Amino acid sequence: MKKIFPIFLIPVLLFGCVKGVEPCTNVTVDVEEPSMITFCTDHNIIYTKDPTGLFYQIINPGSGDAPVLTSSITVTYTSTFLDGTPLQTVSTPITGVLNQYITGWQIGLQKIKKGGEIKLVIPSSLAYGCGGYLGTVPPNSVLYFDIKLIDVQ
Repeated sequence: MKKIFPIFLIPVLLFGCVKGVEPCTNVTVDVEEPSMITFCTDHNIIYTKDPTGLFYQIINPGSGDAPVLTSSITVTYTSTFLDGTPLQTVSTPITGVLNQYITGWQIGLQKIKKGGEIKLVIPSSLAYGCGGYLGTVPPNSVLYFDIKLIDVQ
């Protein structure tokens, strides 16, 4: 029993040193919705509100296959914060599995088909939440994406 005790003591010591760290809390969609509406109005986005809180405008529905979560998708996109600050522009097509992207993309891209284009205004809880992303996306950031779905496999 004496040899087992130190094994149980290590986690207590490690976690005991992490004082003052509180879990983050996602901002609710209701709190972010007014700024999302203002953004859409200011940028002539005629949006539809998904039950999840995602705002979207289908620019081109595309044709052929619609992606599912396990689909390999090829896209180009631009993204900004709601204040207009650019986040990222990807003009060279990238490919990945839809279920590996943020929840807002998973919901939005299933609304169009291959060759389609969609504008998404994604509440923070469907993007990177209260944790943000690697210092480039601050916590609780609402994001805008203009995505072209080039291919679905």
